[in-house]
Amino acid sequence: MRFRIALTLLPAIVCSGIVPCMAAKSEYPDPKRFEAQILAFEAKDKEQPPPRGAIVCIGSSSMKGWHEHIGEDLAPLTVIPRGFGGSDMNDAAYYADRIVIPYAPRAIVIYEGDNDIAAGIAPEKVRDAFREFVKSLRKRLPTARIYVMSIKPSPSRWAFWPKMQEANRLLAKECSRNKRLKYVDITAAMLDAGGQPLPDIFLADNLHMNRKGYELWRDVLRPVLMKSELRYEKQKPVSR
Repeated sequence: MRFRIALTLLPAIVCSGIVPCMAAKSEYPDPKRFEAQILAFEAKDKEQPPPRGAIVCIGSSSMKGWHEHIGEDLAPLTVIPRGFGGSDMNDAAYYADRIVIPYAPRAIVIYEGDNDIAAGIAPEKVRDAFREFVKSLRKRLPTARIYVMSIKPSPSRWAFWPKMQEANRLLAKECSRNKRLKYVDITAAMLDAGGQPLPDIFLADNLHMNRKGYELWRDVLRPVLMKSELRYEKQKPVSR
């Protein structure tokens, strides 16, 4: 009887947070759940059209949390921040024609995959969604360079880290096949000597980063972009 009670309680314990609930999902959620956020971007674009030929930075809440400082952190490069919290790689692909392509960017930086893996999406499916993201851009932006940032390690999602590492491996392999794709590994900068997430770069939720965390991102990403993109910055983007 005790054994049967334990089995009955196990699912509740697993999904309560004591043990992470990691059941795999076969499908991504409906991207239309972000329609209000995308409409807000479009309304803002009408009031103040972003410059063409800049660098669009798209992604989930980790990218959105960088909005306040990303312009100064990546200066003198011209960037257009377009992070929308809670998004995944499939959402980025779905909305690329509305918050990336209209700006005619010369390059795109994307941070996705974090929410995907935490929701139970398989690493291979994250890779496939990234392929769709690239495909959605290539028809209209054939020469644009795409920089994909690795999925970050965080204390609150540490149980998912093996799956995240596999997704990172697949994304890096995908980028190695195309000279216009660049994998940017932010992992090493966020781990201590023992291979654990640095404790002082996160907010109280142990998932989203504080300013110190974004400074680490800046110090990794900026040199990569400066090496490839500064030469094009001399041709100042012209507003529409």
